[in-house]
Amino acid sequence: MSTLSLELLAPVIAIIGLGWSLLFWREVTAGGNGTAPMQKVAKAIHTGAHAFVRRQYQTIAILSIIVGAGITLVYGLTGGAEGWTKGFEVGGSFLLGAILSGVAGIVSMVVATKANLKTADASQHGLNAALRMALRGGTVSAIVITALSLLGISALFLFYRIGLGRATETIPALIIGYGFGASFVALFAQLGGGIYTKAADVGADLVGKIEAGIPEDDPRNPAVIADLVGDNVGDCAGRGADLFESISAENIGAMVLGVALYPVFGLKGILFPLIFRAFGLVASVIGVYTVKAKKDEAPMKALTRGFWVTAVLTTGALFVCSALMLSNLTGVAAEADGGAALPWTELLMNMANLNNSAVWFFLAGVMGVLTSVAFVYITDYYTSKDHRPVQAIAKASTTGHATNIIAGTAIGMESTGLSVIAVCVALFASYWLGDHTGLPHGGLYGTAVATMGMLAVVGYVLAMDMFGPITDNAGGIVEMSKAPEEMRRVTDELDACGNTTKALTKGYAVGSAALAAFLLFSAFLDEAHITVVDLAKVEVFIGAFLGAVTVFFFTSLAIRAVGRAAGVIVEEVRRQFKQKTGIMSGTDEPDYAACVDIATKAALKEMVLPGIIAIVAPVLVGLIFRAEAAAGLLMVGTIVGVLLAAYMNNAGGAWDNAKKYIESGAYGGKKSPAHQAAVTGDTVGDPFKDTAGPSLHVLIKLFSTLTLALAALFI
Repeated sequence: MSTLSLELLAPVIAIIGLGWSLLFWREVTAGGNGTAPMQKVAKAIHTGAHAFVRRQYQTIAILSIIVGAGITLVYGLTGGAEGWTKGFEVGGSFLLGAILSGVAGIVSMVVATKANLKTADASQHGLNAALRMALRGGTVSAIVITALSLLGISALFLFYRIGLGRATETIPALIIGYGFGASFVALFAQLGGGIYTKAADVGADLVGKIEAGIPEDDPRNPAVIADLVGDNVGDCAGRGADLFESISAENIGAMVLGVALYPVFGLKGILFPLIFRAFGLVASVIGVYTVKAKKDEAPMKALTRGFWVTAVLTTGALFVCSALMLSNLTGVAAEADGGAALPWTELLMNMANLNNSAVWFFLAGVMGVLTSVAFVYITDYYTSKDHRPVQAIAKASTTGHATNIIAGTAIGMESTGLSVIAVCVALFASYWLGDHTGLPHGGLYGTAVATMGMLAVVGYVLAMDMFGPITDNAGGIVEMSKAPEEMRRVTDELDACGNTTKALTKGYAVGSAALAAFLLFSAFLDEAHITVVDLAKVEVFIGAFLGAVTVFFFTSLAIRAVGRAAGVIVEEVRRQFKQKTGIMSGTDEPDYAACVDIATKAALKEMVLPGIIAIVAPVLVGLIFRAEAAAGLLMVGTIVGVLLAAYMNNAGGAWDNAKKYIESGAYGGKKSPAHQAAVTGDTVGDPFKDTAGPSLHVLIKLFSTLTLALAALFI
């Protein structure tokens, strides 16, 4: 394969993927629009979500332009003869990453606000029809996010190599700003969306369920539309931008490490992450097509089957890509420079030869795939109502609110153990396998391939994640429109499944962030020309300490923001119930727009300060204490961030499902004292799992991409 053909492979597959997303989108839009009351509810959700995202991204756009210009100026004024050139390269790639990350989030929100009504309508035709519609909607966003990431990085690579004539091995360092731009937008999108959705959710639950004693998604609750809007702006727009930056940052980090093996693999070692990710996208689409719920089969079982199909296919793609691109045997390495392709029989024989580096890198990638599977099952164990942790929290609810909180906190902390062990095993095994290639830097590249392996199934995981808020909204539309009970039973079952898929995605995101953190940390050390980070140096120790406290302070601000905004919504809902006495009897219409407006203003105001702190802290440490201290901040901040994110995600998910376990009839069911305690636990867990926890995923990678992009200024 020629050099140009190799460079075009990933962007061509990405473009085909975008085209395929239109086929899924056509299938979604062809669905029914439901009854007039269903359309009225869906329109209110659509209007609220679009208004919030429009205002949010106006703010993000202004901040992005300021930061992009700042990067260019700083490099230009301090970078010497090549400063302005470097500044425009990093600043330009930053803005491209920011734009595409924003597009990914907006597309996710637009698709979800259309697919929710279509899923609600499909529920009248049974579980499988509604499952298929919701997953198709989620797949549109998943393909667009993955394909845009690939397309942006590939376009930058081609622009620098062909348009500007840069040497191939220097290009990955030039596109680091793309990852920083994606992380920057994702942080504010996830923060703002998370604050909005949980402020509305907590406010709706505290007054509606506990004080008024009305069901979830009851049309009499003035905060219910704001709650449903929040699913789209937080779980869709925010998560879409989040996983876009995950894919982008980890691809770029692996490409940077691939430069070290350029003398061995040539261009292939650098492009391996992009090409493997492209084949992972294809595998994810095939996995979606295999999802079909059999008669009386739980929807989660059908989705899990699709996940396994995707995992097997990506493992096959990993084998082929490793054999063709990561072999150091004579003949295969030569083919990296455009030589004749080897016959398949010879490639297979080479993969049986332990002197072939491709064998060891393939096994390192398999470790990544297995780690993704491990995190899915670890998260399921700690957050599913079918297992001990959630049932223990439910039982603790029978003795009061305090014991519910104590049990949930303990379960969340316990869950970090298996999560960390899984990451440590993956890192040690992949480094050991890479080191056995005998190549310089082979161990580090082994961890990069493992990270690629873990992210191989990201397209399918993204589709499952978007499935969650779509089914949640569909249930709300059915409930508020007073649709037949059999439709509600279908959406309830899908909503319960969607809660599980959202929890699994958060666990998966933490695991991938942990693996990627080491990958990006290693890339930073390479860029900053550092071989050892000595924590015994006072400035390095200070940098590490500041990294840890930044994580905690950031988390505090995110949770506090939800509490303040939720308090205002609680007061508004109470005011309406008091002044409009006909709401409970159905003779007065609640003012949904007031709660939507309150949540919007609060989220846009509260997202700015934690975002600025996350950016300013590593920059100040790098400029004042220099590169090694920035490495200390990155190292310790990442470790603390991963642990805190895992704790918050799993504790929040466990509290949520403990409430649902009681609502299914355990310990007295709905309106029992145990249920009221469980609702309290759920409201505490809401900002944990949907605001602070997901924002920490982004913070971890923002630390890495920011320090990587500005490494030259810290030396």
